[in-house]
Amino acid sequence: MANEHFPEIRGGGSLILAWQIRNKRVLVVGGGEVAAGRILNVLNADAKVTVVSPREGLNPEVAYRVRHGQVDYVDRKFEPSDLDNVDMVLTAVDDPEASTQIWKLCKERKIAANIADVPSECDFYFGSVHRDGPLQIMVSTNGKGPRLANIIRRFVAESLPKNAGEAIMKIGKLRQMLRKIAPDPEEGPRRMSWMVKVSDTYSLEDLCQMEEEDMSALLRFYTSGKVPRLACIKAMRGEFEGFDGSFGFCVGWG
Repeated sequence: MANEHFPEIRGGGSLILAWQIRNKRVLVVGGGEVAAGRILNVLNADAKVTVVSPREGLNPEVAYRVRHGQVDYVDRKFEPSDLDNVDMVLTAVDDPEASTQIWKLCKERKIAANIADVPSECDFYFGSVHRDGPLQIMVSTNGKGPRLANIIRRFVAESLPKNAGEAIMKIGKLRQMLRKIAPDPEEGPRRMSWMVKVSDTYSLEDLCQMEEEDMSALLRFYTSGKVPRLACIKAMRGEFEGFDGSFGFCVGWG
């Protein structure tokens, strides 16, 4: 057909996902510096972590997490039975042959695995991540340049508004409150459309200033589909008894 314009396929990338591993069982083989970074990543995602490594191989950070019960710990080298009832495997040991053997066992059992420093033996990669509360931004070089990923991540982080994470927390709270007043599944498209309007109307600074009382007042306008300026919402505190949002007495609607 004439005038067809579709995105060009550019192979060689990874599918970037936010993998929810809360309460999933993650096995970390190794206890050195690389293992410490992997352990922190999965603990931040609320996984249940087991570390397998001889005690003499633990670096101070991993030893700290073992000592404080933040991870389960097995004081020995890896054994195949360690893969029983595991959802994910991360290896970080200075033994390429042993690492490859673990990789092969994971493939037999269909367990997602990451073998440190061996991109060809990884189902997924760890990128360089910026974290600000609920905000997470990952930069990946698909295993080709981890150091450059870190440099690019810092550049991106420095360009972000300082209050981005707090603003996201507020918008998340508003969404929760909206679901309570409009819980029906068929309301989904309407909820989404209204939340888009809210996000487009308010700046990050506006969202950070919002208190729960302001959110409750704003939700009165959901039925009408309107989004008033934050200054109007704050000015009308205490004036919403019996108000259903059906008329626009405040200028500057979104």
